[in-house]
Amino acid sequence: MSVEPIVVIVGDEELLVERAIGDVVASVRAEDPETEVIDLGPGGLESGRIAELTSPSLFGGTKVIVVRSAQDLGKDLTAEVLKYAKTPADDVVFVAVHHGGAKGKALVDGLTKLKARKVSCPKVTKAGERIDFVRTEMRRAGGKISADAARGLVDAVGSDLRELAAACSQLVADTGGKVDDAAVARYYRGRAEVTGFAVADKAIEGQLAEALEQLRWALATGVAPLLIVSALATGVRGLAKVGGAPRGARGAALAKELGMPPWKIERVQRQLRGWSGAGVARALTVVAEADEQVKGGAADTTYALEKAITEIVAARALRSAS
Repeated sequence: MSVEPIVVIVGDEELLVERAIGDVVASVRAEDPETEVIDLGPGGLESGRIAELTSPSLFGGTKVIVVRSAQDLGKDLTAEVLKYAKTPADDVVFVAVHHGGAKGKALVDGLTKLKARKVSCPKVTKAGERIDFVRTEMRRAGGKISADAARGLVDAVGSDLRELAAACSQLVADTGGKVDDAAVARYYRGRAEVTGFAVADKAIEGQLAEALEQLRWALATGVAPLLIVSALATGVRGLAKVGGAPRGARGAALAKELGMPPWKIERVQRQLRGWSGAGVARALTVVAEADEQVKGGAADTTYALEKAITEIVAARALRSAS
């Protein structure tokens, strides 16, 4: 077979682990469609079972043996797996799935030394990693998405990779493959807060035309003006909080100090690069005025929101005052 006889999958990102197992099985079945798959859950591998499962069958044929939760095998079973891996059977592909971490690490190290193919499936925890996942997933589904639209989709759907993968597949199917900010807003219009934050992000980043476009989408799909003002206020206050943080503070300490998750701090730090202290102060005044107008002080709330967005973008240009 062209597939490696021993594969060790390390990590606890469930979707990626299942895909890695599926890829191995698909590769083996491409050569032998009648391949038997033996999937052993926790506790499914007792002493002597490896020899039994890997012994030649009277009827021949190829096997894929998947051992899950391999970190729990214990010393004796680990020794049996490593012994087998030294001289694996010709018609068997043995897949060990390890959650990662220190427990049972001797198995991973031993299999790696024996030239097993290692597939890493670590938990996706950073916002940037999720955005990269969405862009890759779009390509996998035959589509394409911009970084900004991918960020909006992550904000809308959340951190669960299965939900993100399903959303990518649905968007490609519904749009024909080219997914932009407007498509994300249109298909996730029920996520009112997210749509408001999309408007705020564009305004804070100085993208006036895009911010106004997002505003029109938000209002057209029923997002309350007050939610949009709230998102604008949250975004500008985030600039003020992160910009006013003690110099040298970073990581978990900064997150604790500001009461913001690390991924959000990273995003605000990127947004701050175009701002001055005077600009942030002006933007804070703008959102306070917009809040008053939307709550009853303005005859035309749409105009009030457009004016606020325009003035926030203008405030960003006050860089010489920093």
